[in-house]
Amino acid sequence: MAFYLVGDIQGCEEALGRLLAEIDFSASRDTLYVLGDMVNRGPDSLGALRRLKALGHSAQCVLGNHDLHLLAVAEGVRPAGRRDTLAQVLDAPDAPALLAWLRQQHLAMSENHILMLHAGVLPSWSAAQTLALAGEVQAVLRGPECAAFLHAMYGNTPNHWRDDLQGFDRLRVVVNALTRLRFCSAQGVMEFDSKEGAGTAPEGFMPWFDVPGRRTAQDTVAFGHWSTLGWLGRSDVIGLDTGCVWGGCLTALRLAQGGGAHERIQIQCPQAQKP
Repeated sequence: MAFYLVGDIQGCEEALGRLLAEIDFSASRDTLYVLGDMVNRGPDSLGALRRLKALGHSAQCVLGNHDLHLLAVAEGVRPAGRRDTLAQVLDAPDAPALLAWLRQQHLAMSENHILMLHAGVLPSWSAAQTLALAGEVQAVLRGPECAAFLHAMYGNTPNHWRDDLQGFDRLRVVVNALTRLRFCSAQGVMEFDSKEGAGTAPEGFMPWFDVPGRRTAQDTVAFGHWSTLGWLGRSDVIGLDTGCVWGGCLTALRLAQGGGAHERIQIQCPQAQKP
């Protein structure tokens, strides 16, 4: 029995297949934790979704911004973008089943003493609060208000957390933190324009995981989303987006059992998109 974390797949189904073969993944024995952005920009989003869905409970997935974008495009909230590669999913005969499966996935999970999400955590949130807030969004995505929420999901405001936030403003802050966050201020104000590496933070901002006093600093947080950051392996944070869709690698981390070190496995990918 083995447990693996894997970073952003983004429709690179062929690379995912090679990675699963490399680790000799068995759906009856092992578990794959996917850190979001299963689809978009790569050549085979349909194949990636079908493969992950077919793994059943052996694939536990969190939703990334591209996965939520697919749900919004399918709902007619947003048109597909110029670089989107979602048409094959939307036109597939099993699209309703795949989209229903996607809506059942998580915004955050905690397994094997690791908090898993796609992008980041605001400094004032504990691990327990992060999971509770993710659960609020998950309940809406799985319920009758899903379409209304997807219409209200986009936007950068409010740009920080307040405990008294309600309604779609509250859910939008949660989604933006868990699926879009890279930089924030020491007070937890989120910044969404900067997308380069950790050393390029705008004045007054820093990588979310370097905020002093972050309440999840004593936890291990695993995330993807930040291809320009690349692999990050610290005791408190594990970054696993190594730019598969941009010609980098698809990275998996085999979690250590009973002591020892985690094992990193990488598959080189052909460039599927221009940066």
